Amino acid sequence: MEDNQMMTFWGHLEDLRHSLLRVAGVLLVFMIVSFSLMPYLFDHFILAPTTSDFPLYRWLSRLGGGSSFLPDFSNDNYRVEIININVASQFLTHITTSFWFALVLMFPYLIFEIWRFIQPALFASERKSVGAAFSFGTGMFFLGCAVGYFLVFPFTFRFLTEYQLSPMIVNQISLNSYMGNFLMMIFVMGLVFELPLLSWLLSKLGLVNRAFFRKYRKHAVVVLLFLAAVITPSGDPFTLLIVFLPLYLLYELGIRFSRD
Repeated sequence: MEDNQMMTFWGHLEDLRHSLLRVAGVLLVFMIVSFSLMPYLFDHFILAPTTSDFPLYRWLSRLGGGSSFLPDFSNDNYRVEIININVASQFLTHITTSFWFALVLMFPYLIFEIWRFIQPALFASERKSVGAAFSFGTGMFFLGCAVGYFLVFPFTFRFLTEYQLSPMIVNQISLNSYMGNFLMMIFVMGLVFELPLLSWLLSKLGLVNRAFFRKYRKHAVVVLLFLAAVITPSGDPFTLLIVFLPLYLLYELGIRFSRD
């Protein structure tokens, strides 16, 4: 009996090793593709929020001259130059950004490998619900990344670049600073959009239930406001609200997915 258990244990390790090798291989392929396309992606996708041609800016240009906390979206001459101050930054950014793009693009395959690894341990009745949960989580991750790219990051970036403490101070945005904020905001939004899935998993395990989330709704609002403030370092109320509302809606969606 012990020998059979040892064989089963090592068999699981062997399956895990094969899964990791397949994931690494697919990641490498996507990295090579992303590395080849990166100059185009930088010009037309990554640096797009630095000019007034960005879709969100054009759509909001009808708001006119802005206000005390809104950027002036009517300014068609908006353009921010990204500078490089380190010798190796452009090369290293090329590599690291290729890795993150590859990781996002292969996310559905990563979920598939996780599903394939745990599927034998599930009962037939559980496989359908868990498979649907993984599919839902994948979609929510991409939706969160899209919200981060098209909404959260452009608002925050434009506010920070147009904010003036003194007319004598000229903003010079470094490549490292830009990419750090770009990647952080987009991927964090992708992760926080997994809140409904996390709520479902915790309730599935019996750790929480729908009454628990309802009881601590007021506490969750404070936590979500703090999380929104961390994601949007600009601190202006409009951008904070833009981030907080999706987070709160995700919390309410998580309540609907939880068990009674």
